[in-house]
Amino acid sequence: MERKQFELGDVVQMKKPHPCGTNAWKVIRMGMDVRIKCTGCDHSAMIPRLEFERKLKKILSRGTDKTQS
Repeated sequence: MERKQFELGDVVQMKKPHPCGTNAWKVIRMGMDVRIKCTGCDHSAMIPRLEFERKLKKILSRGTDKTQS
């Protein structure tokens, strides 16, 4: 199975919607765990990378945070 390529700042769609009704999340931290923030209600959640990759449906927009080092 091909690993999904995502970066910091990307807005992604998950398989199941958040209880607020939004299905779009922004990736705000990456590592062994991935922290994502709901674009509807600003709730954030940290989940293991493998679980995140399994639940990721598609990337809606790419982040533009290329200036950070």
